Amino acid sequence: MNFQKLDQYFHALDKTYGIHGADLKVMKDHQVIYRSSFGWRDYEETIPVSPEDLYDVYSCTKVITMTAAMQCVEKGLFSLDDAVGKYLPVFDSMMVSEECWPLSFPDMKMPARSDRRHEAPSKMTIRQLMTMTGGLTYDLRSEGIREVLDKDPHADTLALVNAIGTMPLLFDPGTHWSYSLGHDVIAGVIEVVTGMKYRDYLETYISGPLGLKNMFMHVPEKEKHRLSAQYACSWTTEEITKADTGNQYRLSDAYDSGGAGLCCTVDDYSLVIDALACGGTAYNGYRLLSQDSIEQMRKQELSPEEQEDYTRGGVHRGYGYGLGVRTLIDGSTSLSPAGEFGWDGAAGAYNLIDPDHHVSIYYAQQVLGMAKSYAEIHPAIRDLVYEGLEA
Repeated sequence: MNFQKLDQYFHALDKTYGIHGADLKVMKDHQVIYRSSFGWRDYEETIPVSPEDLYDVYSCTKVITMTAAMQCVEKGLFSLDDAVGKYLPVFDSMMVSEECWPLSFPDMKMPARSDRRHEAPSKMTIRQLMTMTGGLTYDLRSEGIREVLDKDPHADTLALVNAIGTMPLLFDPGTHWSYSLGHDVIAGVIEVVTGMKYRDYLETYISGPLGLKNMFMHVPEKEKHRLSAQYACSWTTEEITKADTGNQYRLSDAYDSGGAGLCCTVDDYSLVIDALACGGTAYNGYRLLSQDSIEQMRKQELSPEEQEDYTRGGVHRGYGYGLGVRTLIDGSTSLSPAGEFGWDGAAGAYNLIDPDHHVSIYYAQQVLGMAKSYAEIHPAIRDLVYEGLEA
Protein backbone atom coordinates (compact mmCIF):
# COMPACT_ATOMS: atom_id res chain seq x y z
CA MET A 1 0.00 0.00 0.00
CA ASN A 2 1.16 3.49 -0.83
CA PHE A 3 -1.08 6.48 -0.07
CA GLN A 4 1.31 9.24 -1.07
CA LYS A 5 -0.94 10.47 -3.92
CA LEU A 6 -3.97 10.40 -1.64
CA ASP A 7 -2.07 12.36 0.99
CA GLN A 8 -0.97 15.00 -1.50
CA TYR A 9 -4.48 15.42 -2.86
CA PHE A 10 -6.10 15.52 0.56
CA HIS A 11 -3.75 18.15 1.96
CA ALA A 12 -4.28 20.38 -1.06
CA LEU A 13 -8.05 20.61 -0.53
CA ASP A 14 -7.74 23.85 1.42
CA LYS A 15 -5.92 25.57 -1.45
CA THR A 16 -7.85 23.88 -4.26
CA TYR A 17 -11.36 24.25 -2.85
CA GLY A 18 -11.09 26.58 0.14
CA ILE A 19 -12.07 23.92 2.68
CA HIS A 20 -11.16 25.15 6.16
CA GLY A 21 -10.74 21.75 7.78
CA ALA A 22 -11.26 18.06 7.03
CA ASP A 23 -10.60 14.59 8.42
CA LEU A 24 -10.17 11.33 6.51
CA LYS A 25 -9.97 7.77 7.80
CA VAL A 26 -9.56 4.52 5.86
CA MET A 27 -9.88 1.12 7.52
CA LYS A 28 -9.35 -2.46 6.38
CA ASP A 29 -10.09 -5.55 8.49
CA HIS A 30 -10.62 -3.39 11.60
CA GLN A 31 -7.22 -1.72 11.18
CA VAL A 32 -6.57 1.92 10.30
CA ILE A 33 -4.53 2.02 7.08
CA TYR A 34 -4.72 5.78 6.47
CA ARG A 35 -5.66 8.70 8.69
CA SER A 36 -4.99 12.38 8.20
CA SER A 37 -6.54 15.77 8.86
CA PHE A 38 -5.82 19.42 8.24
CA GLY A 39 -7.15 22.86 9.06
CA TRP A 40 -9.13 24.34 11.92
CA ARG A 41 -12.17 23.47 14.00
CA ASP A 42 -13.16 27.09 14.72
CA TYR A 43 -13.87 30.18 12.65
CA GLU A 44 -11.00 32.06 14.29
CA GLU A 45 -8.54 29.34 13.14
CA THR A 46 -7.04 28.89 16.58
CA ILE A 47 -8.01 25.24 17.28
CA PRO A 48 -6.50 22.61 14.91
CA VAL A 49 -8.70 19.79 13.64
CA SER A 50 -8.44 16.80 15.99
CA PRO A 51 -10.03 13.37 16.54
CA GLU A 52 -12.21 14.95 19.28
CA ASP A 53 -14.08 17.17 16.82
CA LEU A 54 -17.81 16.62 16.27
CA TYR A 55 -19.32 16.85 12.79
CA ASP A 56 -22.96 17.05 11.75
CA VAL A 57 -22.95 14.16 9.29
CA TYR A 58 -26.34 15.06 7.81
CA SER A 59 -27.42 12.37 5.31
CA CYS A 60 -24.60 10.03 6.28
CA THR A 61 -27.10 9.36 9.09
CA LYS A 62 -29.03 7.31 6.51
CA VAL A 63 -26.49 4.46 6.55
CA ILE A 64 -26.88 4.18 10.32
CA THR A 65 -30.68 4.24 10.00
CA MET A 66 -30.57 1.50 7.37
CA THR A 67 -28.43 -0.56 9.74
CA ALA A 68 -31.01 -0.08 12.50
CA ALA A 69 -33.87 -0.91 10.13
CA MET A 70 -32.23 -4.11 8.90
CA GLN A 71 -31.64 -5.12 12.52
CA CYS A 72 -35.40 -4.80 13.02
CA VAL A 73 -36.03 -6.93 9.93
CA GLU A 74 -33.69 -9.59 11.31
CA LYS A 75 -35.61 -9.54 14.60
CA GLY A 76 -38.90 -10.00 12.75
CA LEU A 77 -40.28 -6.65 13.93
CA PHE A 78 -41.29 -5.71 10.39
CA SER A 79 -40.63 -6.91 6.86
CA LEU A 80 -39.53 -4.93 3.83
CA ASP A 81 -42.80 -5.33 1.99
CA ASP A 82 -45.08 -4.45 4.89
CA ALA A 83 -47.30 -1.44 4.28
CA VAL A 84 -46.09 1.63 6.18
CA GLY A 85 -49.69 2.15 7.30
CA LYS A 86 -49.51 -1.05 9.33
CA TYR A 87 -47.34 0.86 11.81
CA LEU A 88 -48.26 4.49 11.04
CA PRO A 89 -51.97 4.48 10.09
CA VAL A 90 -51.87 8.00 8.63
CA PHE A 91 -49.92 6.50 5.70
CA ASP A 92 -52.66 3.99 4.97
CA SER A 93 -54.69 6.25 2.65
CA MET A 94 -52.35 8.57 0.79
CA MET A 95 -53.25 11.08 -1.90
CA VAL A 96 -51.02 11.92 -4.88
CA SER A 97 -50.57 15.42 -6.28
CA GLU A 98 -51.22 15.81 -9.99
CA GLU A 99 -49.28 19.09 -10.23
CA CYS A 100 -45.67 18.17 -9.37
CA TRP A 101 -44.44 15.55 -11.86
CA PRO A 102 -42.25 15.57 -13.86
CA LEU A 103 -39.92 17.34 -11.44
CA SER A 104 -38.23 20.56 -12.53
CA PHE A 105 -34.88 21.47 -11.00
CA PRO A 106 -33.82 23.48 -9.16
CA ASP A 107 -37.27 25.06 -8.59
CA MET A 108 -39.40 21.96 -8.19
CA LYS A 109 -42.93 22.42 -6.91
CA MET A 110 -43.70 20.68 -3.63
CA PRO A 111 -47.13 19.07 -3.13
CA ALA A 112 -49.81 21.13 -1.40
CA ARG A 113 -53.16 20.04 -0.02
CA SER A 114 -54.86 22.39 -2.47
CA ASP A 115 -53.38 20.53 -5.48
CA ARG A 116 -55.46 18.43 -7.81
CA ARG A 117 -55.08 14.95 -6.32
CA HIS A 118 -56.00 11.33 -6.71
CA GLU A 119 -55.94 8.42 -4.31
CA ALA A 120 -52.71 6.41 -4.37
CA PRO A 121 -53.42 3.17 -6.28
CA SER A 122 -51.23 1.12 -3.91
CA LYS A 123 -50.04 1.33 -0.33
CA MET A 124 -46.53 2.61 0.34
CA THR A 125 -44.19 -0.08 1.71
CA ILE A 126 -41.17 -0.09 4.00
CA ARG A 127 -39.03 -1.06 1.00
CA GLN A 128 -40.26 2.00 -0.90
CA LEU A 129 -39.34 4.23 2.05
CA MET A 130 -35.83 2.77 1.91
CA THR A 131 -35.46 3.01 -1.86
CA MET A 132 -36.92 6.53 -2.16
CA THR A 133 -39.66 5.25 -4.46
CA GLY A 134 -42.64 5.88 -2.17
CA GLY A 135 -43.45 9.34 -3.49
CA LEU A 136 -42.46 11.36 -0.41
CA THR A 137 -40.66 14.70 -0.67
CA TYR A 138 -37.86 16.38 1.30
CA ASP A 139 -40.06 19.34 2.16
CA LEU A 140 -39.12 20.47 5.68
CA ARG A 141 -41.61 23.34 5.43
CA SER A 142 -44.68 21.40 4.34
CA GLU A 143 -48.10 22.41 5.63
CA GLY A 144 -48.21 19.32 7.83
CA ILE A 145 -44.85 19.93 9.50
CA ARG A 146 -45.55 23.65 10.00
CA GLU A 147 -48.93 22.93 11.60
CA VAL A 148 -47.42 20.57 14.16
CA LEU A 149 -44.47 22.83 15.03
CA ASP A 150 -46.72 25.90 15.30
CA LYS A 151 -48.75 24.08 17.95
CA ASP A 152 -45.75 22.49 19.70
CA PRO A 153 -42.16 23.63 18.95
CA HIS A 154 -40.97 20.59 20.93
CA ALA A 155 -42.93 18.03 18.89
CA ASP A 156 -41.37 14.57 18.96
CA THR A 157 -40.45 12.13 16.21
CA LEU A 158 -43.80 10.37 15.88
CA ALA A 159 -45.76 13.63 15.84
CA LEU A 160 -43.68 15.02 12.98
CA VAL A 161 -43.43 11.76 11.06
CA ASN A 162 -47.23 11.51 11.16
CA ALA A 163 -47.35 15.09 9.88
CA ILE A 164 -45.30 14.01 6.86
CA GLY A 165 -48.00 11.43 6.17
CA THR A 166 -50.72 14.09 5.89
CA MET A 167 -49.21 15.57 2.72
CA PRO A 168 -49.88 14.51 -0.88
CA LEU A 169 -47.24 12.41 -2.61
CA LEU A 170 -45.14 13.44 -5.61
CA PHE A 171 -46.10 10.32 -7.58
CA ASP A 172 -47.80 6.94 -7.24
CA PRO A 173 -45.75 4.68 -4.93
CA GLY A 174 -43.35 2.43 -6.79
CA THR A 175 -43.29 4.36 -10.07
CA HIS A 176 -40.42 6.85 -9.74
CA TRP A 177 -37.40 7.78 -7.57
CA SER A 178 -37.05 11.03 -5.64
CA TYR A 179 -34.86 11.90 -2.66
CA SER A 180 -37.12 12.16 0.35
CA LEU A 181 -37.82 12.01 4.07
CA GLY A 182 -38.29 8.24 3.88
CA HIS A 183 -35.49 7.53 6.35
CA ASP A 184 -37.10 9.90 8.85
CA VAL A 185 -40.32 7.93 8.53
CA ILE A 186 -38.38 4.69 9.07
CA ALA A 187 -37.10 6.10 12.37
CA GLY A 188 -40.75 6.56 13.33
CA VAL A 189 -41.57 2.98 12.37
CA ILE A 190 -38.66 1.78 14.51
CA GLU A 191 -40.07 3.73 17.45
CA VAL A 192 -43.46 2.07 16.98
CA VAL A 193 -42.20 -1.52 16.72
CA THR A 194 -39.65 -1.24 19.54
CA GLY A 195 -41.46 1.11 21.93
CA MET A 196 -38.22 3.10 22.22
CA LYS A 197 -37.19 6.61 21.25
CA TYR A 198 -35.08 6.33 18.12
CA ARG A 199 -32.04 7.83 19.85
CA ASP A 200 -32.38 5.21 22.60
CA TYR A 201 -32.60 2.41 20.04
CA LEU A 202 -29.33 3.59 18.46
CA GLU A 203 -27.67 3.73 21.88
CA THR A 204 -28.90 0.25 22.85
CA TYR A 205 -28.17 -1.63 19.63
CA ILE A 206 -25.51 0.33 17.73
CA SER A 207 -23.43 2.96 19.53
CA GLY A 208 -23.52 1.32 22.98
CA PRO A 209 -22.37 -2.18 21.95
CA LEU A 210 -19.65 -0.67 19.74
CA GLY A 211 -18.37 1.46 22.63
CA LEU A 212 -19.12 4.75 20.86
CA LYS A 213 -19.19 7.71 23.24
CA ASN A 214 -19.37 10.48 20.66
CA MET A 215 -22.44 9.79 18.52
CA PHE A 216 -25.39 12.05 19.28
CA MET A 217 -28.84 12.70 17.83
CA HIS A 218 -28.88 15.89 19.92
CA VAL A 219 -25.50 17.22 21.06
CA PRO A 220 -25.32 17.78 24.85
CA GLU A 221 -24.64 21.37 25.83
CA LYS A 222 -21.36 20.41 27.49
CA GLU A 223 -20.09 18.93 24.20
CA LYS A 224 -21.05 21.73 21.82
CA HIS A 225 -17.64 23.39 22.09
CA ARG A 226 -16.29 20.44 20.07
CA LEU A 227 -18.50 21.12 17.04
CA SER A 228 -16.63 21.79 13.83
CA ALA A 229 -17.35 25.24 12.46
CA GLN A 230 -19.90 25.09 9.65
CA TYR A 231 -19.55 26.95 6.34
CA ALA A 232 -21.71 27.28 3.22
CA CYS A 233 -20.80 27.43 -0.45
CA SER A 234 -22.72 29.62 -2.89
CA TRP A 235 -24.18 27.67 -5.82
CA THR A 236 -23.56 30.60 -8.16
CA THR A 237 -20.25 32.14 -7.07
CA GLU A 238 -18.76 29.15 -5.15
CA GLU A 239 -17.78 31.60 -2.41
CA ILE A 240 -17.47 29.92 0.99
CA THR A 241 -18.77 31.85 3.99
CA LYS A 242 -19.57 31.17 7.66
CA ALA A 243 -22.88 29.39 8.25
CA ASP A 244 -23.43 29.15 11.97
CA THR A 245 -27.01 27.97 11.43
CA GLY A 246 -27.00 24.55 13.08
CA ASN A 247 -28.70 21.51 11.54
CA GLN A 248 -32.07 22.46 9.98
CA TYR A 249 -33.07 18.78 9.74
CA ARG A 250 -33.43 18.60 13.53
CA LEU A 251 -36.96 19.96 13.36
CA SER A 252 -37.23 20.20 17.15
CA ASP A 253 -35.25 19.36 20.24
CA ALA A 254 -37.31 16.16 20.57
CA TYR A 255 -37.19 15.08 16.92
CA ASP A 256 -34.78 12.29 15.99
CA SER A 257 -34.12 12.65 12.27
CA GLY A 258 -33.35 9.23 10.82
CA GLY A 259 -32.28 10.92 7.61
CA ALA A 260 -29.94 13.66 8.75
CA GLY A 261 -29.83 14.08 12.53
CA LEU A 262 -26.62 12.48 13.75
CA CYS A 263 -23.52 14.30 14.96
CA CYS A 264 -20.35 12.37 15.77
CA THR A 265 -16.59 12.10 15.56
CA VAL A 266 -14.87 10.53 12.59
CA ASP A 267 -13.63 7.71 14.83
CA ASP A 268 -17.10 6.76 16.05
CA TYR A 269 -18.71 6.84 12.61
CA SER A 270 -15.83 4.85 11.12
CA LEU A 271 -16.34 1.97 13.55
CA VAL A 272 -19.91 1.46 12.32
CA ILE A 273 -19.01 1.31 8.63
CA ASP A 274 -15.94 -0.78 9.44
CA ALA A 275 -18.26 -3.39 10.93
CA LEU A 276 -20.46 -3.32 7.81
CA ALA A 277 -17.37 -3.72 5.63
CA CYS A 278 -16.26 -6.73 7.66
CA GLY A 279 -19.34 -8.89 7.22
CA GLY A 280 -21.34 -7.13 9.92
CA THR A 281 -18.99 -7.98 12.79
CA ALA A 282 -17.39 -5.10 14.69
CA TYR A 283 -13.83 -4.82 15.96
CA ASN A 284 -14.93 -6.09 19.38
CA GLY A 285 -16.82 -9.09 18.06
CA TYR A 286 -20.30 -7.55 18.30
CA ARG A 287 -22.57 -8.73 15.48
CA LEU A 288 -23.99 -5.48 14.17
CA LEU A 289 -25.76 -7.00 11.17
CA SER A 290 -25.78 -10.28 9.26
CA GLN A 291 -23.95 -10.73 5.99
CA ASP A 292 -27.29 -11.49 4.32
CA SER A 293 -28.70 -8.13 5.42
CA ILE A 294 -25.64 -6.33 4.07
CA GLU A 295 -26.07 -8.11 0.75
CA GLN A 296 -29.69 -6.96 0.66
CA MET A 297 -28.69 -3.37 1.39
CA ARG A 298 -26.25 -3.16 -1.50
CA LYS A 299 -28.40 -4.87 -4.12
CA GLN A 300 -29.67 -2.61 -6.91
CA GLU A 301 -33.39 -2.04 -6.24
CA LEU A 302 -34.44 0.40 -8.96
CA SER A 303 -36.40 -0.30 -12.12
CA PRO A 304 -35.04 1.19 -15.37
CA GLU A 305 -37.42 4.15 -15.07
CA GLU A 306 -36.52 4.74 -11.41
CA GLN A 307 -32.83 4.43 -12.26
CA GLU A 308 -33.27 7.12 -14.89
CA ASP A 309 -34.72 9.41 -12.22
CA TYR A 310 -31.80 8.64 -9.91
CA THR A 311 -29.08 9.29 -12.48
CA ARG A 312 -30.67 12.52 -13.69
CA GLY A 313 -28.72 14.42 -11.05
CA GLY A 314 -25.46 13.28 -12.65
CA VAL A 315 -23.50 13.07 -9.38
CA HIS A 316 -23.23 9.37 -8.57
CA ARG A 317 -21.89 8.17 -11.90
CA GLY A 318 -21.98 4.38 -12.22
CA TYR A 319 -24.20 3.92 -9.17
CA GLY A 320 -27.67 2.57 -8.59
CA TYR A 321 -29.66 2.66 -5.39
CA GLY A 322 -30.19 -0.15 -2.92
CA LEU A 323 -31.90 -0.16 0.46
CA GLY A 324 -31.26 3.44 1.44
CA VAL A 325 -27.74 3.62 -0.03
CA ARG A 326 -26.05 4.20 -3.36
CA THR A 327 -24.49 1.03 -4.73
CA LEU A 328 -21.89 0.77 -7.50
CA ILE A 329 -23.33 -1.18 -10.41
CA ASP A 330 -20.80 -0.21 -13.11
CA GLY A 331 -17.26 -0.91 -11.97
CA SER A 332 -15.80 0.61 -15.15
CA THR A 333 -16.56 4.10 -13.81
CA SER A 334 -14.45 3.74 -10.67
CA LEU A 335 -11.29 2.18 -9.27
CA SER A 336 -13.48 0.79 -6.49
CA PRO A 337 -15.28 -2.52 -7.13
CA ALA A 338 -18.91 -3.01 -8.11
CA GLY A 339 -20.95 -3.62 -5.00
CA GLU A 340 -19.33 -1.00 -2.76
CA PHE A 341 -21.99 1.18 -1.21
CA GLY A 342 -22.62 4.13 1.10
CA TRP A 343 -23.86 7.71 1.01
CA ASP A 344 -22.86 11.33 1.65
CA GLY A 345 -24.07 14.36 3.57
CA ALA A 346 -25.23 17.95 3.04
CA ALA A 347 -22.03 19.42 4.50
CA GLY A 348 -19.80 17.17 2.39
CA ALA A 349 -19.31 14.07 4.52
CA TYR A 350 -18.77 10.84 2.56
CA ASN A 351 -18.64 7.16 3.34
CA LEU A 352 -17.80 4.06 1.33
CA ILE A 353 -18.28 0.45 2.44
CA ASP A 354 -16.63 -2.38 0.52
CA PRO A 355 -17.61 -5.78 1.99
CA ASP A 356 -15.63 -7.72 -0.63
CA HIS A 357 -12.29 -6.29 0.50
CA HIS A 358 -13.27 -5.28 4.06
CA VAL A 359 -12.46 -1.64 3.30
CA SER A 360 -14.26 1.46 4.60
CA ILE A 361 -13.66 5.15 3.94
CA TYR A 362 -15.02 8.05 5.95
CA TYR A 363 -14.36 11.68 5.03
CA ALA A 364 -15.67 14.64 7.04
CA GLN A 365 -15.83 18.32 6.14
CA GLN A 366 -18.34 20.98 7.14
CA VAL A 367 -19.30 22.99 4.03
CA LEU A 368 -22.99 23.09 3.09
CA GLY A 369 -24.05 23.20 -0.56
CA MET A 370 -20.63 22.51 -2.08
CA ALA A 371 -21.48 20.66 -5.31
CA LYS A 372 -17.85 19.87 -6.09
CA SER A 373 -17.65 17.77 -2.91
CA TYR A 374 -19.85 15.16 -4.58
CA ALA A 375 -18.80 15.60 -8.21
CA GLU A 376 -15.03 15.88 -7.67
CA ILE A 377 -13.70 15.42 -4.12
CA HIS A 378 -15.50 12.20 -3.14
CA PRO A 379 -14.72 10.32 -6.39
CA ALA A 380 -11.09 11.47 -6.25
CA ILE A 381 -10.65 10.29 -2.65
CA ARG A 382 -12.33 6.97 -3.51
CA ASP A 383 -10.09 6.30 -6.52
CA LEU A 384 -6.90 7.42 -4.78
CA VAL A 385 -7.63 5.07 -1.86
CA TYR A 386 -7.96 2.13 -4.24
CA GLU A 387 -4.93 3.19 -6.25
CA GLY A 388 -3.01 3.25 -2.97
CA LEU A 389 -4.32 -0.18 -1.98
CA GLU A 390 -3.04 -1.61 -5.27
CA ALA A 391 0.38 0.06 -5.02
